[in-house]
Amino acid sequence: MKKLLVLFAGILLNAAFFTTYADEQEKSPFMTRTFPASSIKEAEAVTMGGNLTLTGDAGSTAVVEVYVSRDDWPAEKIKQVLEDCYSMDIKVEKGKLYAVATLKKNTSDQNRQGLLSISFKISVPKQVNSNLQTDGGSIKVSNLSGSRNFKTSGGSLTVDNVSGSTVGSTSGGSITVTGSKGNIDLTTGGGSITAKDCSGKIDLTTCGGNLNMSNLSGNINATTGDGSITTSDIKGTFITGTSGGSVNLDGISGNLEAHTYGGSMNVKIKSASDYVKLSNFGNLNLTLPAGKSYNLNVKADNIEVSGLQDFRGTKDGKSIEGTVKGDGPEINVTSSHLLRLSFE
Repeated sequence: MKKLLVLFAGILLNAAFFTTYADEQEKSPFMTRTFPASSIKEAEAVTMGGNLTLTGDAGSTAVVEVYVSRDDWPAEKIKQVLEDCYSMDIKVEKGKLYAVATLKKNTSDQNRQGLLSISFKISVPKQVNSNLQTDGGSIKVSNLSGSRNFKTSGGSLTVDNVSGSTVGSTSGGSITVTGSKGNIDLTTGGGSITAKDCSGKIDLTTCGGNLNMSNLSGNINATTGDGSITTSDIKGTFITGTSGGSVNLDGISGNLEAHTYGGSMNVKIKSASDYVKLSNFGNLNLTLPAGKSYNLNVKADNIEVSGLQDFRGTKDGKSIEGTVKGDGPEINVTSSHLLRLSFE
């Protein structure tokens, strides 16, 4: 129930800020500040309820655009509330760009009920370290190298074409990461995760959403509490699992460890390096390349095999133990239902 509440909260927050983000793209910024790009080595952005966008596409000039909104309030009222209730700090100090919006300490409880959405859209040089935080909006980062750390209490995370170290979390929103490399560590409390065209050490975690991954390479660890897992073209060492959803893995090259405690599993191995380890409590379909060597240790309630040749060992309707064409990668499979094992 707790996971469902987190997921529901994330959906509500995403819906609330989608309109705000769309509106920001259509209107002029409330304020714009510029700085010499060569002076900036780091960036820090903090806001209470808006979106944060950081891109590494600045030329000679770094730009900070501020978008402020609240329902259908007129600009005069927004400006007055901004002056009365908020502190806005936009500056460069010792090579660090700050864009920070906070409530003033003396803001009354009545004014706190009418909070503004304050968003920053920031353009900096590509090689800039960054730290971003918003209490409820979305975060987008792109075209950056160096290190990034960002957090939102409920909005989505979008990461595109970054390298170096990336650490990000959202309490309930979705995550999309594309065209990136290096150390990638992304977590959501309940949203889905989509990752494609990435390489490096990749850690992806969601407590309840689906995982969709394609064209990843490196050391990959991706888990979900309740969602399904779908992949294509994964290379390297891949560890994945779900407590309740289905698992569909296609085009796996390298080492694989996968489990599900409540769904079916379909796995197609393109090439195995040292091991394949699978376990589930549903039906399991495993396809291995024919003509290769394997060490098989397979157990299931019922086993159907096709294409098995040059096998030495023991096998019956519930177990297969032995070698195919001599020693090879360890294939360890356990299923509580039907296992279909094919060599193609």
